[in-house]
Amino acid sequence: MPRIIISTQSNPYLNIAVENYLLSQPSDGDITMYLWQNRRTVVIGQNQNPYSECNVEQLEADGGFLMRRKTGGGAVFHDLGNLNFSFVVPYEMYDQTRQFSVLQKAVAQYGLQTEVSGRNDVLCQGRKFSGNAFSKGRHQRLHHGTILIRTDVEVLQKYLKVKPAKLQKHGVASVQSRVVNLSELVPEITAQNIVPHLIQAFEQEYGAPLQTIDFDRIIKEPEVQQLYSEFASTEWKYGRWQTFTAQRTAQFDWGGVELSLVVDQSRGIITAAAIASDSLYPNAITMAEKLLAGASSQQAPQLPATADEMDRQMLNDIFSLIY
Repeated sequence: MPRIIISTQSNPYLNIAVENYLLSQPSDGDITMYLWQNRRTVVIGQNQNPYSECNVEQLEADGGFLMRRKTGGGAVFHDLGNLNFSFVVPYEMYDQTRQFSVLQKAVAQYGLQTEVSGRNDVLCQGRKFSGNAFSKGRHQRLHHGTILIRTDVEVLQKYLKVKPAKLQKHGVASVQSRVVNLSELVPEITAQNIVPHLIQAFEQEYGAPLQTIDFDRIIKEPEVQQLYSEFASTEWKYGRWQTFTAQRTAQFDWGGVELSLVVDQSRGIITAAAIASDSLYPNAITMAEKLLAGASSQQAPQLPATADEMDRQMLNDIFSLIY
Protein backbone atom coordinates (compact mmCIF):
# COMPACT_ATOMS: atom_id res chain seq x y z
CA MET A 1 0.00 0.00 0.00
CA PRO A 2 1.61 3.34 -1.03
CA ARG A 3 2.34 5.59 1.92
CA ILE A 4 2.16 9.35 2.46
CA ILE A 5 3.98 11.21 5.25
CA ILE A 6 3.68 14.95 5.85
CA SER A 7 6.09 16.68 8.22
CA THR A 8 4.72 18.86 11.00
CA GLN A 9 8.13 20.46 11.69
CA SER A 10 10.35 22.99 9.89
CA ASN A 11 13.65 21.99 11.53
CA PRO A 12 15.88 20.85 8.65
CA TYR A 13 17.93 18.36 10.68
CA LEU A 14 14.83 16.59 11.93
CA ASN A 15 13.23 16.50 8.48
CA ILE A 16 16.34 15.08 6.80
CA ALA A 17 16.74 12.57 9.64
CA VAL A 18 13.27 11.20 8.92
CA GLU A 19 14.07 10.93 5.22
CA ASN A 20 17.25 8.97 5.90
CA TYR A 21 15.46 6.76 8.42
CA LEU A 22 12.85 5.88 5.80
CA LEU A 23 15.60 5.06 3.29
CA SER A 24 17.31 2.74 5.78
CA GLN A 25 14.24 0.59 6.35
CA PRO A 26 13.83 -2.81 4.66
CA SER A 27 11.51 -2.68 1.66
CA ASP A 28 8.02 -4.09 1.90
CA GLY A 29 7.42 -3.57 -1.82
CA ASP A 30 5.63 -0.20 -1.61
CA ILE A 31 6.63 3.40 -2.33
CA THR A 32 6.56 6.25 0.20
CA MET A 33 6.05 9.94 -0.61
CA TYR A 34 7.27 12.28 2.11
CA LEU A 35 6.49 16.04 2.03
CA TRP A 36 8.40 18.52 4.20
CA GLN A 37 9.47 22.15 4.59
CA ASN A 38 12.55 23.80 6.12
CA ARG A 39 12.84 27.33 7.44
CA ARG A 40 15.72 29.55 6.19
CA THR A 41 18.11 26.75 5.27
CA VAL A 42 20.96 26.36 2.80
CA VAL A 43 21.23 22.70 1.81
CA ILE A 44 24.52 21.55 0.32
CA GLY A 45 25.44 18.31 -1.44
CA GLN A 46 27.40 15.52 0.20
CA ASN A 47 30.73 16.59 -1.29
CA GLN A 48 30.44 20.37 -1.22
CA ASN A 49 32.55 22.93 0.64
CA PRO A 50 30.06 25.02 2.67
CA TYR A 51 32.29 28.10 2.63
CA SER A 52 32.44 28.09 -1.18
CA GLU A 53 28.69 27.57 -1.62
CA CYS A 54 27.22 29.72 1.12
CA ASN A 55 27.74 32.93 3.08
CA VAL A 56 27.86 30.86 6.25
CA GLU A 57 28.43 33.67 8.75
CA GLN A 58 25.55 35.75 7.36
CA LEU A 59 23.21 32.76 7.29
CA GLU A 60 23.89 31.84 10.90
CA ALA A 61 23.77 35.46 12.06
CA ASP A 62 20.26 35.64 10.60
CA GLY A 63 19.18 32.54 12.51
CA GLY A 64 19.37 30.25 9.48
CA PHE A 65 20.63 26.70 9.13
CA LEU A 66 23.31 25.01 7.07
CA MET A 67 22.41 21.41 6.24
CA ARG A 68 24.51 18.83 4.39
CA ARG A 69 22.54 16.05 2.72
CA LYS A 70 23.78 12.57 1.81
CA THR A 71 23.16 12.92 -1.92
CA GLY A 72 25.17 14.70 -4.60
CA GLY A 73 24.22 17.82 -6.52
CA GLY A 74 24.50 21.51 -5.76
CA ALA A 75 23.46 23.95 -3.07
CA VAL A 76 19.82 25.03 -2.75
CA PHE A 77 17.91 27.39 -0.48
CA HIS A 78 14.85 26.32 1.48
CA ASP A 79 12.31 28.54 3.18
CA LEU A 80 8.63 28.16 3.94
CA GLY A 81 7.80 29.22 0.38
CA ASN A 82 9.47 26.02 -0.80
CA LEU A 83 8.05 22.49 -0.54
CA ASN A 84 10.31 19.45 -0.53
CA PHE A 85 9.29 15.98 -1.64
CA SER A 86 10.98 12.60 -1.20
CA PHE A 87 10.17 9.33 -2.90
CA VAL A 88 11.55 6.32 -1.03
CA VAL A 89 11.19 3.47 -3.48
CA PRO A 90 11.97 -0.28 -3.54
CA TYR A 91 14.63 -1.08 -6.13
CA GLU A 92 12.20 -3.07 -8.27
CA MET A 93 9.71 -0.14 -8.40
CA TYR A 94 12.15 2.71 -8.97
CA ASP A 95 11.19 4.70 -12.07
CA GLN A 96 12.18 8.35 -12.32
CA THR A 97 9.66 8.97 -15.11
CA ARG A 98 6.79 7.90 -12.84
CA GLN A 99 8.16 9.82 -9.88
CA PHE A 100 8.60 13.01 -11.91
CA SER A 101 5.09 12.42 -13.27
CA VAL A 102 3.60 12.86 -9.79
CA LEU A 103 5.15 16.32 -9.54
CA GLN A 104 4.21 17.27 -13.09
CA LYS A 105 0.60 16.11 -12.76
CA ALA A 106 0.18 18.12 -9.56
CA VAL A 107 1.54 21.30 -11.15
CA ALA A 108 -0.63 20.70 -14.23
CA GLN A 109 -3.70 21.19 -12.02
CA TYR A 110 -2.80 24.89 -12.09
CA GLY A 111 -2.67 24.93 -15.88
CA LEU A 112 1.13 24.84 -16.03
CA GLN A 113 3.04 22.70 -18.51
CA THR A 114 6.40 21.39 -17.32
CA GLU A 115 9.36 19.45 -18.67
CA VAL A 116 12.20 17.45 -17.18
CA SER A 117 15.52 18.94 -18.26
CA GLY A 118 18.70 16.91 -18.14
CA ARG A 119 18.83 14.50 -15.26
CA ASN A 120 17.67 16.54 -12.33
CA ASP A 121 15.78 19.75 -13.19
CA VAL A 122 12.09 20.37 -13.86
CA LEU A 123 11.30 23.52 -15.84
CA CYS A 124 8.24 25.64 -16.48
CA GLN A 125 8.44 28.17 -19.33
CA GLY A 126 12.14 27.39 -19.63
CA ARG A 127 12.97 28.22 -16.01
CA LYS A 128 13.77 25.83 -13.18
CA PHE A 129 11.32 25.42 -10.33
CA SER A 130 12.43 21.99 -9.12
CA GLY A 131 15.92 20.56 -8.57
CA ASN A 132 16.27 16.86 -7.82
CA ALA A 133 18.90 14.48 -6.45
CA PHE A 134 19.13 10.72 -6.10
CA SER A 135 20.68 8.14 -3.81
CA LYS A 136 20.81 4.40 -3.24
CA GLY A 137 20.21 2.82 0.14
CA ARG A 138 20.77 -0.78 1.11
CA HIS A 139 17.14 -1.75 0.62
CA GLN A 140 15.56 1.15 -1.27
CA ARG A 141 16.35 4.12 -3.48
CA LEU A 142 15.74 7.82 -2.90
CA HIS A 143 14.54 10.51 -5.29
CA HIS A 144 14.06 13.86 -3.60
CA GLY A 145 13.61 17.41 -4.80
CA THR A 146 12.34 20.92 -4.21
CA ILE A 147 9.33 22.84 -5.50
CA LEU A 148 9.88 26.60 -5.60
CA ILE A 149 6.50 28.17 -4.96
CA ARG A 150 7.00 31.42 -3.09
CA THR A 151 10.66 31.37 -2.10
CA ASP A 152 12.26 34.75 -1.38
CA VAL A 153 14.75 34.93 -4.26
CA GLU A 154 16.45 38.03 -2.84
CA VAL A 155 17.20 36.13 0.36
CA LEU A 156 18.36 33.16 -1.73
CA GLN A 157 20.86 35.42 -3.50
CA LYS A 158 21.98 36.81 -0.14
CA TYR A 159 23.14 33.41 1.09
CA LEU A 160 24.11 31.36 -1.97
CA LYS A 161 27.38 31.88 -3.81
CA VAL A 162 27.11 31.01 -7.49
CA LYS A 163 30.32 30.50 -9.42
CA PRO A 164 30.72 32.56 -12.61
CA ALA A 165 31.77 29.43 -14.55
CA LYS A 166 28.48 27.78 -13.71
CA LEU A 167 26.46 30.82 -14.78
CA GLN A 168 28.46 31.02 -18.00
CA LYS A 169 27.76 27.36 -18.69
CA HIS A 170 24.03 28.06 -18.47
CA GLY A 171 24.31 31.22 -20.57
CA VAL A 172 22.67 33.46 -17.98
CA ALA A 173 23.77 36.37 -15.83
CA SER A 174 22.18 35.65 -12.46
CA VAL A 175 20.54 33.11 -10.21
CA GLN A 176 17.24 34.91 -10.57
CA SER A 177 17.13 34.45 -14.34
CA ARG A 178 17.56 30.68 -13.98
CA VAL A 179 14.80 29.94 -11.48
CA VAL A 180 11.12 30.71 -11.16
CA ASN A 181 8.62 30.64 -8.33
CA LEU A 182 5.43 28.96 -9.48
CA SER A 183 3.47 31.73 -7.75
CA GLU A 184 4.94 34.17 -10.32
CA LEU A 185 3.05 32.20 -12.95
CA VAL A 186 -0.06 31.34 -10.91
CA PRO A 187 -0.46 33.75 -7.97
CA GLU A 188 -2.91 31.55 -6.04
CA ILE A 189 -0.56 28.58 -5.74
CA THR A 190 0.91 28.02 -2.25
CA ALA A 191 3.02 25.42 -0.50
CA GLN A 192 -0.14 24.39 1.31
CA ASN A 193 -2.72 24.12 -1.47
CA ILE A 194 -0.42 22.12 -3.77
CA VAL A 195 -0.24 19.29 -1.23
CA PRO A 196 -3.70 17.82 -2.02
CA HIS A 197 -2.79 17.85 -5.73
CA LEU A 198 0.46 15.99 -5.01
CA ILE A 199 -1.41 13.40 -2.96
CA GLN A 200 -4.02 12.99 -5.70
CA ALA A 201 -1.34 12.63 -8.39
CA PHE A 202 0.55 10.12 -6.23
CA GLU A 203 -2.65 8.14 -5.73
CA GLN A 204 -3.41 8.14 -9.46
CA GLU A 205 0.12 7.02 -10.37
CA TYR A 206 0.48 4.25 -7.79
CA GLY A 207 -3.08 3.28 -6.95
CA ALA A 208 -5.45 3.73 -4.02
CA PRO A 209 -5.86 3.49 -1.14
CA LEU A 210 -2.97 5.39 0.41
CA GLN A 211 -1.74 4.75 3.93
CA THR A 212 -1.06 7.91 5.99
CA ILE A 213 1.87 7.60 8.41
CA ASP A 214 1.99 9.82 11.52
CA PHE A 215 5.09 12.01 11.33
CA ASP A 216 5.08 12.76 15.05
CA ARG A 217 5.26 9.04 15.78
CA ILE A 218 8.23 8.51 13.45
CA ILE A 219 10.36 11.25 15.02
CA LYS A 220 10.26 9.40 18.35
CA GLU A 221 12.17 6.46 16.86
CA PRO A 222 15.67 6.16 18.40
CA GLU A 223 17.23 5.86 14.91
CA VAL A 224 15.64 9.16 13.89
CA GLN A 225 16.99 10.89 16.99
CA GLN A 226 20.46 9.50 16.30
CA LEU A 227 20.34 10.72 12.70
CA TYR A 228 19.11 14.11 13.88
CA SER A 229 22.18 14.46 16.10
CA GLU A 230 24.45 13.50 13.21
CA PHE A 231 22.98 15.98 10.73
CA ALA A 232 22.99 18.80 13.31
CA SER A 233 26.62 18.17 14.32
CA THR A 234 29.38 20.62 13.45
CA GLU A 235 31.51 17.72 12.24
CA TRP A 236 28.97 16.66 9.61
CA LYS A 237 28.09 20.18 8.46
CA TYR A 238 31.60 21.65 8.26
CA GLY A 239 34.11 18.89 8.98
CA ARG A 240 37.48 19.24 7.30
CA TRP A 241 36.40 22.32 5.35
CA GLN A 242 37.15 24.42 8.41
CA THR A 243 40.87 23.78 7.82
CA PHE A 244 41.19 23.13 4.08
CA THR A 245 41.54 25.94 1.55
CA ALA A 246 40.52 25.38 -2.07
CA GLN A 247 43.58 25.29 -4.32
CA ARG A 248 42.40 24.27 -7.78
CA THR A 249 39.03 24.58 -9.40
CA ALA A 250 37.52 23.39 -12.67
CA GLN A 251 34.16 22.88 -14.35
CA PHE A 252 33.61 19.56 -16.14
CA ASP A 253 30.58 18.21 -17.98
CA TRP A 254 29.63 16.17 -14.90
CA GLY A 255 30.01 19.07 -12.42
CA GLY A 256 32.31 21.57 -10.79
CA VAL A 257 35.34 20.68 -8.65
CA GLU A 258 37.38 22.39 -5.94
CA LEU A 259 40.47 20.36 -5.11
CA SER A 260 42.41 20.90 -1.87
CA LEU A 261 45.61 19.02 -1.01
CA VAL A 262 48.14 18.74 1.78
CA VAL A 263 51.48 17.64 0.31
CA ASP A 264 54.56 16.41 2.16
CA GLN A 265 57.17 17.96 -0.13
CA SER A 266 60.09 16.10 1.44
CA ARG A 267 58.57 12.72 0.57
CA GLY A 268 56.58 13.79 -2.51
CA ILE A 269 53.41 12.36 -0.97
CA ILE A 270 49.87 13.74 -0.85
CA THR A 271 48.98 13.30 2.82
CA ALA A 272 45.40 14.55 2.62
CA ALA A 273 42.91 15.39 -0.12
CA ALA A 274 39.51 17.03 -0.07
CA ILE A 275 37.29 17.46 -3.12
CA ALA A 276 34.24 19.70 -3.16
CA SER A 277 31.80 19.06 -6.00
CA ASP A 278 28.18 19.48 -7.04
CA SER A 279 28.37 16.27 -9.07
CA LEU A 280 25.43 13.90 -8.95
CA TYR A 281 27.93 11.04 -8.61
CA PRO A 282 29.26 11.39 -5.03
CA ASN A 283 30.78 7.89 -4.94
CA ALA A 284 33.39 8.82 -7.56
CA ILE A 285 34.36 11.91 -5.52
CA THR A 286 34.84 9.79 -2.41
CA MET A 287 36.86 7.29 -4.45
CA ALA A 288 39.15 10.05 -5.75
CA GLU A 289 39.83 11.36 -2.23
CA LYS A 290 40.78 7.88 -1.01
CA LEU A 291 43.06 7.25 -4.00
CA LEU A 292 44.85 10.58 -3.61
CA ALA A 293 45.47 10.33 0.14
CA GLY A 294 48.91 8.72 0.42
CA ALA A 295 49.56 8.85 -3.34
CA SER A 296 52.64 10.24 -5.05
CA SER A 297 52.49 13.94 -5.89
CA GLN A 298 54.26 13.17 -9.19
CA GLN A 299 52.35 10.20 -10.58
CA ALA A 300 48.59 9.67 -10.69
CA PRO A 301 47.16 6.73 -8.73
CA GLN A 302 46.09 3.65 -10.64
CA LEU A 303 42.37 3.48 -11.35
CA PRO A 304 40.61 0.62 -9.55
CA ALA A 305 39.49 -2.31 -11.69
CA THR A 306 35.98 -1.99 -10.23
CA ALA A 307 35.53 1.59 -11.49
CA ASP A 308 32.85 1.93 -14.15
CA GLU A 309 33.06 4.20 -17.20
CA MET A 310 31.63 7.25 -15.42
CA ASP A 311 33.95 6.77 -12.44
CA ARG A 312 36.96 6.51 -14.74
CA GLN A 313 36.05 9.69 -16.60
CA MET A 314 35.63 11.63 -13.37
CA LEU A 315 38.81 10.26 -11.80
CA ASN A 316 40.85 11.10 -14.89
CA ASP A 317 39.40 14.63 -14.98
CA ILE A 318 40.19 15.19 -11.30
CA PHE A 319 43.71 13.77 -11.58
CA SER A 320 44.34 16.06 -14.58
CA LEU A 321 44.22 19.01 -12.16
CA ILE A 322 47.32 17.64 -10.40
CA TYR A 323 49.37 15.57 -12.83
